[in-house]
Amino acid sequence: MADLSVLLVDDEEDFVAALSERLEVRGLRVDTAANGELALAAARRKVYDAVLLDMAMPGLDGLETLRGLLGINPDQQVILLTGRATLHQGVEAMKLGALDLLEKPADIALLVARIEDAANRRIALDDRRVAERLRDILHKKGW
Repeated sequence: MADLSVLLVDDEEDFVAALSERLEVRGLRVDTAANGELALAAARRKVYDAVLLDMAMPGLDGLETLRGLLGINPDQQVILLTGRATLHQGVEAMKLGALDLLEKPADIALLVARIEDAANRRIALDDRRVAERLRDILHKKGW
């Protein structure tokens, strides 16, 4: 599935540059944010098929940023990346609505597969919402 839109959020510049390149070579469109605040600003401007979010960042950490992203778009598909998350943090992230939690450095094939899963899930949620709106319209019109 090519031409998916991804937001990569991580404060480690070298990691962001390398992972962005690896994803773009595979046909993904990648925007980046160096911290949680920038990620939230990007999410207000654009809907992404998936957000790849580092758990450990200065300022807003991964969990705070996850809460903010889901506040902006409850259907946002977020995949957390971590080099040192605790089990408690992982459980909390999944309870909040994260799609997955992967350890850095994640296998690129696995990561792309998770991004594709996220995009398919987002499309299914969008389709369900549109179908519900159409049912409401048809019901109100009496058709």
